[in-house]
Amino acid sequence: MNAAPGEWDVVRAVAWRTWLITWRRPVHLAFSLGQPLIWILFFGFLFQRYRLDLPGDLAYLDFLAPGVSVMTVLFGASQVGIGWIRDLQTGFLPRLLNTPARPASILAGKLLADVARLLLQSLAVLVLATALGARLRPSPGALLLALAGLALFAAAFSALSCAVALTVKAQEAMGTYVHLVNMPLLFTSTALVPRRQMPGWLAGLSRWNPLTATVEAWRGALLSGEAPAWTHLLPLAALSTLLFLVALHQMRRAAARY
Repeated sequence: MNAAPGEWDVVRAVAWRTWLITWRRPVHLAFSLGQPLIWILFFGFLFQRYRLDLPGDLAYLDFLAPGVSVMTVLFGASQVGIGWIRDLQTGFLPRLLNTPARPASILAGKLLADVARLLLQSLAVLVLATALGARLRPSPGALLLALAGLALFAAAFSALSCAVALTVKAQEAMGTYVHLVNMPLLFTSTALVPRRQMPGWLAGLSRWNPLTATVEAWRGALLSGEAPAWTHLLPLAALSTLLFLVALHQMRRAAARY
């Protein structure tokens, strides 16, 4: 009888497979960088000429770059589950769930690979923004803490995408989910405009938006070297844990069904 694989072996194998699938689809990676570039070009240079209430000597492009960087993570994370729909349709995921590997290790491996990819895409967006004229003043210590917050945000919404994919089991339904989640989160956050220039009701909503917490932590580290407060990081940690457990529950249900 074959011995059950170690937990780390499962995490590593699933992460490696996820990475291989990603790198074999370079068109997808190109589009994932093309979209934020369009946002930076259109919004950055469209609103650059209008007077916004920004702190210090910040230009709108400086303010926008961290927001679009986090937006890229949100948009990418919301599509993570689509890969599992393909695996369901080909029968790969049901077979994987019926191996001795624990569902938690399988999920952790997938999230590890996808979160790493999303962080790299986010950093690539910042490089593009800098090339277009954005001025970033990061502090290494603050940047590491903010990067941890960004990773928690990416893990949370990647796990949510996996949970939704295991529930709906159809790419068309995932497309609806992506738009229903992404647009309200984006436009009720401070990714594109400062809170002080929002209507009162919208500013109130933005305070409860996890995208706002992530953007403000990321923006503070990149523009002023300010380390994110624990009031930003702890809710993101709680949210990522909760959504991981939700996705794990859906995986266990799928394992019992198949």
